[in-house]
Order: sequence, then C-alpha cells, then structure tokens
Amino acid sequence: MSNNPIIYGVEFQARSLCTLHADVDQDCFLIGTQSLITSNNQVHLVKLQEETNTLCPQIYEHSSGEIWSLASSPTDKRLISTCYASIEQDCEKRTALWRLPESDGQLENVITFPSEKYGTDVKVTTFHPTNDAYMCSVIDNNLVMWDVSESGVKIVCTAVLDGKGQPRFTTGKWNPQSVNLQFVTADDCNIKAWDLRSQTKIAWSLDGVHTQIIRDFDFNPNRQYYMATCGDDGYSKFWDIRNSSKPLISRADHSHWIWSIRYNPVHDELIGTASSDGQVLITRLAGISSSAIENEDLKTKTSIEDKIVATCDQHEDSVYCVEWSSANSWILASLSYDGRLLLNKVPKDEQLRILL
Repeated sequence: MSNNPIIYGVEFQARSLCTLHADVDQDCFLIGTQSLITSNNQVHLVKLQEETNTLCPQIYEHSSGEIWSLASSPTDKRLISTCYASIEQDCEKRTALWRLPESDGQLENVITFPSEKYGTDVKVTTFHPTNDAYMCSVIDNNLVMWDVSESGVKIVCTAVLDGKGQPRFTTGKWNPQSVNLQFVTADDCNIKAWDLRSQTKIAWSLDGVHTQIIRDFDFNPNRQYYMATCGDDGYSKFWDIRNSSKPLISRADHSHWIWSIRYNPVHDELIGTASSDGQVLITRLAGISSSAIENEDLKTKTSIEDKIVATCDQHEDSVYCVEWSSANSWILASLSYDGRLLLNKVPKDEQLRILL
C-alpha cells in the first residue's frame, strides 16, 4: 500500500475494531482486547497525529471481560458499546453502553443491557445511524431493539429467527439506506432484513448466497440497494438486493475466510477486506459504484478495470477487522489477532485517478 503503514501494538490479543464515527476532524479508532484475565481487558482509543505521523493512545479499563465486538455512537464521541465475555459468568456474553472518561481510567458504565433472558451469546450491539435513542442487539437467535433515551433502558421490540436445527445469528447492523427501522442480520449462509416497525416482518432476504457461513456484510453508502457480503468460503460478493438470484460480482481474492468487508464511506468504488490469510486488500469495483451512475449521466462512461489496488501483508496473524477513517477517507485501519493495528493509505495514483 501507499508508503509504510503506521503500526500500533496492543499487549493483549484483540479482535474488535471500530472507527470513532462522531469524530470527523481526526482519525480515531477504538480497539477492544481479549485477555483471559478479565480485569486486564482494555479499550484503546488510538488517534493519528498527522503532523508527526504517529499514533497517540488513550487506554480505558474494561474490567467486565474480554471484548468480542464494539461500536461507537455516530453522534457522541464519548459513547461506545461493547459485547464481552466474562470468566466469572461461565464465558456467557453480555453487552453494555459506556462513556469514555476525559482521560485514561475506568470506562463509565451507562447501561448494562438486560440481555440474559434472550440468550448467552451477544454478537453485536449497534447504534441507529440517525436516531440517538435506538440501539439493537443480536443475541443467539433473537434481535432486540432498545430505547436508551430516558434514564435506564426499555425494550421497543424483538424478533426471533425460527427454523430447523436452532439457527443463530452471526452478526447484524442497521440498514443506513432505509428511512424506516430496518435491521439486517446474517445467519449461516443467509441475509435477512427485519422491519422493526412490524416486529417480525422480513422486508427482504438473500438466501443461500454463500456456500459457508457469512461473517460480515456492508451497505454501499452512496448507492441504494447495493451491498456486499463475505464469509468462510473465501468469497466477497456484491449484490443488488432487488435481484437476489445472482451477485453482481463475485471475487475470491483471499485464500482463507474473510472476516470483514467495508465500503469506503466517500469513494464507494473502494472496498476493504480482511482475512484469516493475514492479508488486507483494497479492491476497486468502479462498475457497480455510484461514480458509474454519474458517468452514465454525463455520457462519459469509460471502461475502468476492476482490480486489487493495494495489498497489505504486514500482519502476522489472522486479520479480523478493517475500518475506514471517518475523518480521512483514504485511510484504512486493520487489526489482527495478535493485537497489531495497521493504518494504511490508498495509493497516491489511485487517489488521483478517483479525484481527477
């Protein structure tokens, strides 16, 4: 990738990473650790100092347990959620909302969600992209929508995944393309969109779209109905959800499971992926991006090759997460299980091709 990556190391293993969505002025990322000694776990807020090209961390104690996923509020820089497992609770996973203190120290607990009645394996708890009051958790075969606007928390609605063999969700996120309360989940090889206004109504689905379990998915931020999926079959696939019979594009650029896939928030022809093969890729898919529509409108459509534009092979372990910066859309962060965070930039020639 462009220049040398900026490296930050965590002393514990880690598999959860997110960008600090509410900070659009500075490149900030959050890392959650996985130490078997519960009290050792931490959340690292890592900030990039552009002038010196160095990373400055703030470290917060997360003594509740090892962190399996975390998310940041799109509107409040200090609010985050974690899903964590505690040895003291027989490794059952719980979830909580936290406030980051002004300086290093213990995270301030805002809410510990009453998730136990819905299951013991909380996969994610995410913030609604525009409504501060709403959050949603994926727990075993349940999804639970919470209202956190008042003091405490109340349940707005729930939905249950039914089927043979006790199906369970693997992940979920709000659909930012939908003006309604639509939450999207992955289970096994399927994607389902739930209309939370009518609780259990499924708005649309993509069934059997991978041959092995789906690990992650993402929505094109600039093109309605377009999304990407990835999974244990080593494929990244790109869909128009109005036609689920076959993907628009199917790529097998990794040699092992793909754990994470992210559209660039501004230049959606760029997609970042992370895999157990230890590699992070940035792939250009111009033909199904929002820029392809603009070019068609201007009658200036030219053939731009879809290809890998950057490869990062400087991780030494499985890479579980990739996230684009909210402040600088050319920066891609990746986290491997050994606790190594790498910040890479889209190559200069690719930046110029997009801008010009």
